[in-house]
Amino acid sequence: MASEKSPSVRDSVQCPICFKDFTSVTINGHLDVCLLRGVTDSSPSTTESGPPVKKSRISAEPENTSVSSSSSSMAGTQSSPVFSLFQTNKGKLPVQSERSGVSTSNQSPVSAHRKGVKRALKETSEEFESADTETPQCQQPASASNGNTLQTTNDFSPRISLASGKPLAEALRPNTLEEYFGQSKVVGQQTLIRSLLESQEIPSLILWGPPGCGKTTLAHIIASTSKQKGTARFVKLSATSASTSDVREVIKQAQNELRLCKRKTILFIDEIHRFNKSQQDTFLPHVECGTVTLIGATTENPSFQVNSALLSRCRVLVLEKLSVEAMGLILNRAVAALGIRVQGQSAAKSKDRDTADEHQPNIYIEQKALDTIAYLCDGDARTGLNSLQLAVQAQMNSTRPNLSAQDGSPREIVLTEKHIKEGLQRSHILYDRAGEEHYNCISALHKSMRGSHENASLYWLGRMLEGGEDPLYVARRLVRFASEDVGMADPSALPQAVSAFQACHLIGMPECEVILAQCVVYLARAPKSIEIYKAYANVKTCLRNHKGPLPPVPLHLRNAPTRLMKQLGYGKDYQYNPAFRGPVEQEYLPEELQGVDFFTWMPSGP
Repeated sequence: MASEKSPSVRDSVQCPICFKDFTSVTINGHLDVCLLRGVTDSSPSTTESGPPVKKSRISAEPENTSVSSSSSSMAGTQSSPVFSLFQTNKGKLPVQSERSGVSTSNQSPVSAHRKGVKRALKETSEEFESADTETPQCQQPASASNGNTLQTTNDFSPRISLASGKPLAEALRPNTLEEYFGQSKVVGQQTLIRSLLESQEIPSLILWGPPGCGKTTLAHIIASTSKQKGTARFVKLSATSASTSDVREVIKQAQNELRLCKRKTILFIDEIHRFNKSQQDTFLPHVECGTVTLIGATTENPSFQVNSALLSRCRVLVLEKLSVEAMGLILNRAVAALGIRVQGQSAAKSKDRDTADEHQPNIYIEQKALDTIAYLCDGDARTGLNSLQLAVQAQMNSTRPNLSAQDGSPREIVLTEKHIKEGLQRSHILYDRAGEEHYNCISALHKSMRGSHENASLYWLGRMLEGGEDPLYVARRLVRFASEDVGMADPSALPQAVSAFQACHLIGMPECEVILAQCVVYLARAPKSIEIYKAYANVKTCLRNHKGPLPPVPLHLRNAPTRLMKQLGYGKDYQYNPAFRGPVEQEYLPEELQGVDFFTWMPSGP
């Protein structure tokens, strides 16, 4: 009997799924049955995205620990020609069993699964993902992701943020609309756009606003919400680096996603004004039919930089420059997240400070320093947050050799207004010589001088020159203003403006700034008259609205340099005015326009 059993024991092969022993003849049939049973068996959580084989091994391993250990030692000394595939990974099985055994002994499978979901969501919440890394809708629990978002926002230590190398503005980017400050007119409570975002009925949008006002952050919030609810996949491209082929590839994937998974695709194009008109035309048919939902961000006026056909298919959201109050809220959130305390405020120690390394310094900041950032960043949240980060890092590096005081307690670091100004250097002035702000400022200067408001005129002049405007451009506009708005009320205004232009051309900046200021104040104080401007405008209207051929020049006004012209009557009966002491009665207009006074003439219509 013993001799009959020994061959079966020697020929037994262990099933890698259930860890039971079978003969080499029956192992193949058992594998088919065991694999099918492993696929159909459901785990405690349906959101696990791993293969069924790993689930079965984790659940079965604690039950068959003794069998696994004995059979694995047996399988380690024998090889089977029938199932060589599993023999090649034989060395990895004990390691996997050991790891899974440790995890199941410390926590339940459900808690281990939840931990895996949180770890995955932490990775996806840090940056936008491409289409091939998106998780399907059925695998994204909204409750777990919402909790993870709040936890990530609150559990933010100064050592992790400042040592990670990531800009503070990117590390503190909000994930929910509740943390999105400064744009209540657009996405505030009871607004149409907010209700659409909360219901995931997101239309195609063009986000237009100055730098640092929250355009990319709003797109990031839409992406986070879409991933949590699984209603759409989110793809981000930058017009500064993407090409038309990249856009076509994303659209092709969006078509497949919509056809196979019935899931929409949201395509975010940062700096969309960098795409030319032909590149923007690529989006037209796909935005029209709903294949993709386009969200474009731009700092330039979309009326000039975005294709009109694409603009008609999108809703334009105008984001305003952040106010000082909104910047204060953003900076307070950053200070709390970094574990920095404001001097003069009695607050309990934060959670981060309790768990912080005792050798790390205590960081304080003056309220006046925060106010300075809020005022000098010019409504740019990115500039304000990064300036705060720069000031903190500079002070921590300067005191790093002496992080502890003489008694062993952590050293205190106080950020003052002086430290903040060193990081900012000067006020962050928003001005683009080739963009819309260029025309906005020159228009404000022109209208302030026209209104005889010398203080406002000086302000807008300084706004342009300090922003880097060409002084000759300003001088040319002043020459134009001297004739257009001052005119004959003060004929010396034009020579004054021309002299200012010549002086600027000779000496340049910064010496010519006071010359321009003198001319601006002179023109603002000068009396105004637009009769020349209006009279010439009437002449242009008369010429453009004239029907038929223009009337000929009267013969007595024509020049007669040749004998033939004199014979034809050119210059005949012309009366030379200096030869007469009194006024000369003579017609100078064509016969059809005799009696017309362009200073008082009103055009009859087009």
